[in-house]
Amino acid sequence: MFLVVGLGNPGAEYKGNRHNIGFMATDEIVRRYNFGAWKSRFNAQVSEGVIDGEKVIVLQPQTFMNNSGQAVRAA
Repeated sequence: MFLVVGLGNPGAEYKGNRHNIGFMATDEIVRRYNFGAWKSRFNAQVSEGVIDGEKVIVLQPQTFMNNSGQAVRAA
């Protein structure tokens, strides 16, 4: 199993901001590999899927950058 964490800042005002490249990358992984719908868990948005036979959990913390560790620790 792999945990892929995309860092960024939550909120519409930060969407597309260069500091949210982690969110953009994880959105692309979820789209490209047809992962399940995003769900709220661990103070984050979480999606699960399989890549090359390995379970992959994708996590986007919904805390600001400096507090991302809280969601990662909970996951």
